[in-house]
Amino acid sequence: MRRTERLFQIIQILRRRNAPVTGRELAEELETSLRTLYRDMAELIAQRVPIRGEAGTGYVLEAGYDMPPLMLTTDELEAAVLGARWVAARGDAQLARGAEDLIAKLSAAVPLDLQPVIMDAGLVPISFRKHSEDSFDVGTVREAIRTQKKLELGYADEVGNVTQRTVWPFLIVYSDAIRMMCAWCEMRQDFRHFRTDRVRSVQMLDKRFPERVARLRKRWEAVREAERCRKSTRPD
Repeated sequence: MRRTERLFQIIQILRRRNAPVTGRELAEELETSLRTLYRDMAELIAQRVPIRGEAGTGYVLEAGYDMPPLMLTTDELEAAVLGARWVAARGDAQLARGAEDLIAKLSAAVPLDLQPVIMDAGLVPISFRKHSEDSFDVGTVREAIRTQKKLELGYADEVGNVTQRTVWPFLIVYSDAIRMMCAWCEMRQDFRHFRTDRVRSVQMLDKRFPERVARLRKRWEAVREAERCRKSTRPD
């Protein structure tokens, strides 16, 4: 790895980590020596990259710093294109259009030497399972999550019985075959998962749900973890 690429990668590692990263951790991920890593950190700091910390305690990239958005490596660009192609094939209509627009913008904006990575990419998502079609515009759910608005659903179970639910959506799970909305259900007073192909009617209400989306996700993850622990401790 060339030094310029290594310096860029150091910044990328610090950007994706919320806690201080030690020099040893950085050196291991970059597959370089601690001595080289310390020289690289000194060079970045000399270039006024706002990195706090020192050898032995860990390094942190201060909030607010960002690099030019299109300084992408080949691996990053291929990852973005592969992800966008998966969304174009499996996302709801608005997300699919957004994914196609993203690929077009990347094609126009990246340097000439990186354009073949997009045009001739040898990475294509494929599925051998039939995908269940949404019964409504899932963009409504994404908007409800962004604005923290309640949804009124007419939802059918596996035999077709429809119940009316008022829910607080906080997550959409995109799998290979189906999509599910994760939400707090006022009727059940618990978390529930709603398949988007079983929604018979949907209306966004003017009422905002009182709990932050991030908090709902954290509680949901805690419930799922508790369920996994119970299953793992059950006797055979």
